[in-house]
Amino acid sequence: MTFQYKHISSPLGQILIAASDEGIKGLWFENQQHHPDITSWQAVRSQKWLDQCASEIQSYFLGTLREFKSPLSIPWGTEFQQSVWRELRLIPFGQTTSYGELATRIKKPQAVRAVGAAIGKNPWSIVVPCHRIIGANGNLTGYAGGLEKKTSLLRLEME
Repeated sequence: MTFQYKHISSPLGQILIAASDEGIKGLWFENQQHHPDITSWQAVRSQKWLDQCASEIQSYFLGTLREFKSPLSIPWGTEFQQSVWRELRLIPFGQTTSYGELATRIKKPQAVRAVGAAIGKNPWSIVVPCHRIIGANGNLTGYAGGLEKKTSLLRLEME
């Protein structure tokens, strides 16, 4: 299967969006941890899902979009990681939850560290809102794109 990609500009820097015919394969900030090797992927100017996602990302940063509709292509991760990523999508815009609360929601309350590791490998930054996860004490904790970006995303949603 060939994946297609393009880069878009955002207020937080360049974003790579990748897609297949089924939907969005991933979305990563430039220099983000776990950034994929795209050497075998095809750069394109336009593709149905890339264009839709790029438009949604721009609307998100303008403050006019609260829920992403672009379909996700799910070739990534283990069953456990996918369960974490599905649960992340249920966290409402402008709200946060903790790693422990998320572990409880997927019925794995003892798996807080594993939940954190799965969140760190989320391949759909912003669209699957891993930035909405905070520490149990309310502090901001790790974000594969960097804490400055996490802070900016949360600030955008809280305004």
